[in-house]
Amino acid sequence: MIRRNGTYPIDERCEMRGGKGTVRIEHMWSKDDMKGKTRLFAKLTLVPGSSIGFHEHGGEEEIFVILKGKGRIQDGDEVAEVGPGDTILTGNGAGHAVESIGDEPLEMVAVIVQY
Repeated sequence: MIRRNGTYPIDERCEMRGGKGTVRIEHMWSKDDMKGKTRLFAKLTLVPGSSIGFHEHGGEEEIFVILKGKGRIQDGDEVAEVGPGDTILTGNGAGHAVESIGDEPLEMVAVIVQY
């Protein structure tokens, strides 16, 4: 199955999970499209200064692949700056937060897998 760029359903969330600004979510594939236990497969875009607030995933792992921009990730007790090509894996109930800190939007693919 092929899905073309520009055809993805879009969701915009203000102050996502207690964060700042708006997060644009392009749902590349829905959980109904896939046979596995993937709850989210999407491209997230955060304009500079916007963020996703600290939250936890019980019974899930979340993977981020940074495509563009610069971000600050809190993964449990660790805080680090990330950029294109970096990946983050959060699971086992560890909490995390994401903030766009560069001059251009932070773009990343997010995948949430249930276990």
